[in-house]
Amino acid sequence: MKIAHVALWTRDLDGAAAFWRDFFGAVVGERYESRRRPGFASHFVTLPGGGPTIELMAGPWVAGEPPTESMGWTHIAVSLGSPEAVDRLAARCAAAGLLVSAARTTGDGFYEAVVKMPEGTLIEVTA
Repeated sequence: MKIAHVALWTRDLDGAAAFWRDFFGAVVGERYESRRRPGFASHFVTLPGGGPTIELMAGPWVAGEPPTESMGWTHIAVSLGSPEAVDRLAARCAAAGLLVSAARTTGDGFYEAVVKMPEGTLIEVTA
């Protein structure tokens, strides 16, 4: 058993796809537009190295800012493979105003930084 994909609502589908492509080197699949649910569109995003994909989803009914803390999933973590890769991505995100927490070694031994998508969704990047 394995996780096939995770899904993320966004109000800016093209902006979210560009974020994953530009900051993570992801391959963005073709845009899908539902005939069954008018207004629904999505892209599947595949990170380098494979693994589960991310489904970016948009619809005119999606509203509101992501809460800072609430029940349910709070973030995803993407392993970049090295502390240097974490530092590079954190620096790029800082320059773009998307760094939430600078790179550090956590109490449980992970080297990580926290970045956010332009709409605020949190992503932990680890070594």
